[in-house]
Amino acid sequence: MNSTRRPLAATVIAAAVAALALTACGRNDDRSAGEKIDSATAAAGNTAERAGNSVEKAAERTGDAIGNATDRAGAAIDDASVTARVNAELAKDPDLSALRINVDTDAGRVVLKGSAPDAAARERATEIAARVEGVKGVDNRLEVKKS
Repeated sequence: MNSTRRPLAATVIAAAVAALALTACGRNDDRSAGEKIDSATAAAGNTAERAGNSVEKAAERTGDAIGNATDRAGAAIDDASVTARVNAELAKDPDLSALRINVDTDAGRVVLKGSAPDAAARERATEIAARVEGVKGVDNRLEVKKS
């Protein structure tokens, strides 16, 4: 058990023992005072154990939620990094560098939007984006400019 939960558990057990002992005193019960206290202590222990289990489950759910949020944040950072690297690689191509190509990335899937000067440049854009580390697929929506 975690040291921060020990005072709480001890308090819960002591309160439960006292309450059960007082409740047991008013009944017509053939058990000795020691047996009554033992019974109350066992009941308090069970209550404390259930409370501890609830705390552990809540902590586990909180940890899972934090982990999921961290995963989502990490994926967003990865996508932004992929987008930046694809933009940098496209800028190196003389036919594509002067064009406004919009690059969006979601879960490693890159979408290219805008225009290309010709079909060959459009295909090169797909190949360039696909070679970037972290790219899982390319959806090339570039339109070839009409002369």
